[in-house]
Amino acid sequence: MAKGNISVDSENLFPIIKKWLYSDKDIFLRELVSNGCDAITKLKKLALIGETETDGIYKVTVTVDKDAKKLIISDNGIGMTAEEIDKYINQIAFSGATEFLEKYKDESEDNGQQIIGHFGLGFYSAFMVADSVEVDSLSYQEGAKAAKWTCDGSMEFEMTDGERTERGTTITLNIAEDSAEFLEIFKIREILHKYCSFLPVEVYLIDANEKEPEKTEGEDEKKEPKPINDTHPLWMKKPSECTDEEYKEFYRNVFMDFNEPLFWIHLNVDYPFNLKGILYFPKINHEFAGVEGQIKLYNNQVFVADNVKEVIPEFLMLLKGVIDCPDLPLNVSRSFLQNDGYVKKISNHITRKVADKLNGLYKNDKENYEKFWEDINIFVKYGCIRDEKFYDKVKDSILYKDLDGKYMTLSEFTGGEEKADVYYISDRKQQSQYINLFKEQGLNAVELPTMVDTHFISYMEMKNPDIKFKRIDSALADTAEEADKDDEKNKNIIEMFKNQLNDDKLKIEVQNLKNEDIPAVILLSEESRRMQEMYRSYGQQFAGMADMFHDEFTLVINANNALIKKLDSLDDESRALVIDHVYDLAKISHSPLEADQMSKFIARSNEILTKLF
Repeated sequence: MAKGNISVDSENLFPIIKKWLYSDKDIFLRELVSNGCDAITKLKKLALIGETETDGIYKVTVTVDKDAKKLIISDNGIGMTAEEIDKYINQIAFSGATEFLEKYKDESEDNGQQIIGHFGLGFYSAFMVADSVEVDSLSYQEGAKAAKWTCDGSMEFEMTDGERTERGTTITLNIAEDSAEFLEIFKIREILHKYCSFLPVEVYLIDANEKEPEKTEGEDEKKEPKPINDTHPLWMKKPSECTDEEYKEFYRNVFMDFNEPLFWIHLNVDYPFNLKGILYFPKINHEFAGVEGQIKLYNNQVFVADNVKEVIPEFLMLLKGVIDCPDLPLNVSRSFLQNDGYVKKISNHITRKVADKLNGLYKNDKENYEKFWEDINIFVKYGCIRDEKFYDKVKDSILYKDLDGKYMTLSEFTGGEEKADVYYISDRKQQSQYINLFKEQGLNAVELPTMVDTHFISYMEMKNPDIKFKRIDSALADTAEEADKDDEKNKNIIEMFKNQLNDDKLKIEVQNLKNEDIPAVILLSEESRRMQEMYRSYGQQFAGMADMFHDEFTLVINANNALIKKLDSLDDESRALVIDHVYDLAKISHSPLEADQMSKFIARSNEILTKLF
């Protein structure tokens, strides 16, 4: 048996780190600027515990020098000695942040800012865009000498005396030909806004080739440049310190959405994990398909990614917001989350806070909650389907709008009955005739018009087995009286319609509708219609299966209608016209006719009008 150590050839490892460490090439700038912020955070901590003194002015500067093909990132942080450069840069994956945290973990509390880097690999991302990199650094330590490190991306480097005269570090990237885009000032500004808009240290962008405009007489001295970032973003404040207008302004600035959000949730948790953020409920369309929110994930105020599903439950992706959680277990490139039970706890907490917010609005601000419901009901229903725990929390705050536009809970609609049929409409215009039939008899129904509702009612029936949802055109409820099936006249009516329509699949019944003006209506089996809609909602690959479930139509003829009563007195030609027309009118009241059917309907209408004159 033999034992030994696995050997890693650094000459092979270095090119892999440079090329494959990060998913997006522009992340190099995030890493280098974050390193500068870390260097300043370390210095602040040392000043706080009395190990050094500073003037309290901290900044990271990004300079674009297109003419010289250089990109320069400079900070006035803790700096490094030649020995520290050798330890932190020459030894791949030796993290200075990790060592610093370990050394000072028992010291006094810092100023609320945390060190971002932990893996010691971010610096090497510079070689993704640079032919060579220079590091010029001067340590905060008294008597320290500036040191300069230069590397062309191979395994060789040079160490010489540095040129810095002030504490901090300057990293100079000599940009490669294939990365010339990173010498455009607009491109660098775009990247900084993407990743660094809320870093805890001021970040400045300078164009080295920009000429200073000539001053006019009486003009003040050159104005001080402004940082590109907000070092104290709204989510880092306590909710009690924020005004409604600040929440709205933050929403407009971050998401470029000038429609006001409906409401928001400010997350501010210190235990059992560190979680801060703001979730906004925007105005959304009635259909779930195509609706996409944007939830930005931050780690210590550094942007990581949009819409990270491990942290944000899928149904909450309709929202817009920011989440900042330093405790998230990011992988080595800080771009993706590791699959961790800790992440699930955070996700569950966010879900619970959303449910609490909805319940609080329902109980304490019902008037506004009803106004919001039109916009938020899609994601609430979808959330119930996707997350049983979410359903259990919000089930008593789910609203239904009735035919008169009044909102109520399911219990209120059924009068507290545990066993009930709940009639609903999916299209107020198309189903207007059935709505009138219901209203004439003092009956009610709820409005469920979206694609999500098709799945939601099935879910509700599963959770409440004694509640059955029936679309208003699947039954006539109490709007009709059963006709005498043995009555010869009724039998004759059915026979006339069967002979003329010649459709073996069509069921025909005669009933005494209370509304005498309606000659006939179409009813459609709730079960077959649901199966068709379900398969069609799954996409084209299931469309064929949807066609397997034929529409189970029933034509209900109204024996109380004057026209139906006169059928047997008409000549054969007129009777045929009337029967075809009554059937088409019933179908039109149920759903639009096919193109060829509509053409026949129009031609027949013209023929009937001609016979009148």
